[in-house]
Amino acid sequence: MDNKIHQINKIAVVGTGVIGNGWIARFLAQGFDVIAFDPAEGAEQRTQKAIDQAWPSLVKIGLADGAAQNRLTFMPTIEEAVCEADLIQENVPEREDLKKSVLASIDAYAKPEAIIGSSTSGIMPSTLQEGLKHPERLIVAHPFNPVYILPLVELVAGKETSAAVMDRAKNFYASIEMKPLIIRKEIEGHLADRLMEALWREALHLVNDGVATTEEVDAAIIYGAGLRWAQMGPFLTFHLAGGEKGMRHMLEQFGPTLKLPWTKLEAPELTDELKEKVITGCETHAGDTTIAEMEEKRNAFLVELLDLVESYWPETTATEKVVVKQ
Repeated sequence: MDNKIHQINKIAVVGTGVIGNGWIARFLAQGFDVIAFDPAEGAEQRTQKAIDQAWPSLVKIGLADGAAQNRLTFMPTIEEAVCEADLIQENVPEREDLKKSVLASIDAYAKPEAIIGSSTSGIMPSTLQEGLKHPERLIVAHPFNPVYILPLVELVAGKETSAAVMDRAKNFYASIEMKPLIIRKEIEGHLADRLMEALWREALHLVNDGVATTEEVDAAIIYGAGLRWAQMGPFLTFHLAGGEKGMRHMLEQFGPTLKLPWTKLEAPELTDELKEKVITGCETHAGDTTIAEMEEKRNAFLVELLDLVESYWPETTATEKVVVKQ
C-alpha cells in the first residue's frame, strides 16, 4: 500500500468504554471525523460526558485545526460505522471470543485498505487474526488510560500483518501526537502492562505480608522510583546508580545481593483477606475525594508532567517522532 494514496481521514471507534471514549476524545482533538458504534444502552450519552470531562485537558495540551466535539457521529450498526473508515479502533471487553466476533464483523464490512487496530491489553494479534478474510491489516494498537493525554501506544504485528500496514499505523499514531512503540515479538500483555503487572505483583506481596500498607506502597513510588522513571525509565536509572562506570558497575556491585528480590516471580494468592486489605487501604487513602475529583487532579498533573518530560527528554530512540501530513 502506498502511504500517499491511503491517507487516514475518517476514523471509526467500536466499543465506547473508558478506552474507546479516550480514543474518541484524542481523535476529535486532532481534528478528525469520528464514527462510533456501541450497542449498549446510553452509550452515546456516556461518551458525550466523557468527552466533556476530557476537553479542558485537551485544550491545555492544544487542539489541532478543525478540532470539534460535534465531529462525532454514532451509528446504529457496526456496518454503517466502519464501512467508510480509513482506520477502525476496536475496544470491546477483553474476552477473546467477543473480540474475534466483533473483529470478524469489522473485517467483513471495512474497505480493504482500512487498518484495524485492536486496543487489547493482553491478547496477541496472531490470535485475533484467526479466521479473518484480511488478517494482514489487523494490528494491536494498545494505548494507556487516559488515552487522550498519555502518548504511548504499543503497536504489535501478528504473523500475517503486512509491513506496509505497520508502517502506515506507526506514521498515523505519531501524527496524532502519540509515541508509537513497535513491540518486536508477540507476547501476552505486550510490554508496558507486563512491567506494570510485575510491580503490581510485588506490591500485593508487600501488603499481603504486612510489610506496608497500600498508602505506603504508593508513597514509595510517588516520591522515589516514579519521579525518576518519568524521566529515564528503569534501565537508565540503574545506569546512573553505577556511578562513572554505569550499568557495568551497578550489576557487578549490586547484582548478587538483589538476586533474591529480583526473582520472587510468583504472585500471591488473591484471598478475601488480601482483597479486603487492598480495598480498605485504597478507600482510606482516597478519603472523601471522589473518583471524578481524582481523575481531574490526575489529568491536570499529567498535562504538566508531559511538558516537563518533553523538556528534559524530547526524543527517544524507541519512539521516534514521525510527522505526517493528514
